[in-house]
Amino acid sequence: MNAQAAESTGPVGVFVGLATLDVVHRVSAAPAPNQKITSSAQFVAAGGPAANAAVTFAALGGTAVLVTALGDDPVAALIKAELAAFGVRVIDAAEGSTRAVPVSAVTVIESTGDRSVVSADAVNSDASPPEDLEAVVAGADVVLVDGHHPLIACAAAEHAAARVTTLVVDAGRWKPVMSELIPHATDMVCSADFRAPGTSDTASTAAALVGSGVHTVVTTHGGDPVEWWSEGSSGSVDVEPVAVVDTLGAGDAFHGAYAYYSTQPGSLSERIDRSAHVAALRCSVIGPRAWLHELSADTLHYPRTRKRQR
Repeated sequence: MNAQAAESTGPVGVFVGLATLDVVHRVSAAPAPNQKITSSAQFVAAGGPAANAAVTFAALGGTAVLVTALGDDPVAALIKAELAAFGVRVIDAAEGSTRAVPVSAVTVIESTGDRSVVSADAVNSDASPPEDLEAVVAGADVVLVDGHHPLIACAAAEHAAARVTTLVVDAGRWKPVMSELIPHATDMVCSADFRAPGTSDTASTAAALVGSGVHTVVTTHGGDPVEWWSEGSSGSVDVEPVAVVDTLGAGDAFHGAYAYYSTQPGSLSERIDRSAHVAALRCSVIGPRAWLHELSADTLHYPRTRKRQR
């Protein structure tokens, strides 16, 4: 699969944002204070919203480019190598500098699949856009930004808007840079916890975003139906039930799939349905990468669409 993704001639997606090194442990229960426990399994992989979305996009058959800031730290080399193995081209805005690279400590509870993450996030948040960013965005069919490198995210958003390229904003939580990204966003894919300033729930947040000019707002609710607002209409799409064993990166998988399916024929409901299918698949397989090998033509052309419109 990896070689196939690397050689893909499919749609081009540019992903701008965070890349980390994730150290993941599966445990029966979270450790108590001063307690040492033994994990049943451990994994080391590249993580971060934009990085995981890029991996998903590549696995679905797209050409994925990740624009991030890592530098020449030895940990950065591990991240770049792992992403390259899964077909993601990395453009490092901090290349030639030595900076601390964020390492995430992750625990996944075996019985529920719930994950807990401790991370430094974007410690290189002052990184400037790479000189070739405009040309990179010009070659994209879709651009996704997660806001973790604000200067790069804003530049990519402006370039995407200038070329009328689909710009997906991963809105996991409100960050100050969101106020600069929203005017350029075509699609905001939000978590249920995301709130625009002055709003109190997902509906009022969506109304505020649509009122600011965002064409489409999508809000995920874990295993509950995905809500959407677009072109004066709204609705929801059911999420298929699965046996959940690992939720790490499930939202990122949804975002990567949403970016991919935004380049394919089909309605918004179909795009959401297929993206939710990919995220559900991720939740059903243990480990940050094993689930990618379960992707198939069935995933790419998944026909089931269950929607509610209002």
